Amino acid sequence: MAKTAIAYKEKMKEISVLSFICSCLYPETQKNIMGDFEDMDIKPINKRASGQAFEVILKPTSPVSDAAHCVTTPPKRDVSLEDIQKKLEAAEERRRSQEAQVLRALAEKRDHERDVLLKAMEENSAFSRMAEEKLLVKMEHIEENRQAYLAAIMERLQERERHAQEVRRNKELREEVTA
Repeated sequence: MAKTAIAYKEKMKEISVLSFICSCLYPETQKNIMGDFEDMDIKPINKRASGQAFEVILKPTSPVSDAAHCVTTPPKRDVSLEDIQKKLEAAEERRRSQEAQVLRALAEKRDHERDVLLKAMEENSAFSRMAEEKLLVKMEHIEENRQAYLAAIMERLQERERHAQEVRRNKELREEVTA
């Protein structure tokens, strides 16, 4: 009795829950599935309103089926010191190549960063030169405008001074004529 209960539990584990549910929902496909198991028969019992009922019948165990379920482990191969040494050397070589690859990647990244930094510095110096040139041109232009403005003011002052001298001379001449 205990053996049949254990066998029943094992078989229930083998049946996937999904196929069991599908067979309940789709009874016409369930007919093909019934009786496909070697040491178990599944027979449907008439349908009920609450769902589908099944009768699971376990077949008696046979000595052949016990041997079929017995899984033997493959014989262990003798591992020699030479094989272990080869495996360790291969692992060391993989570690070295991986380390070299990481170092190469870091060197490439460092070179890229240096190139980016140099390019940024070049662009910055070019921008500074251009800004300085623009500033010099602007300052020269401002100086020229200032000189022209001062020259215009001086010209007007000289013109006023000449006009004032002429007015004074005319006034003196009038005074001489009237006196």
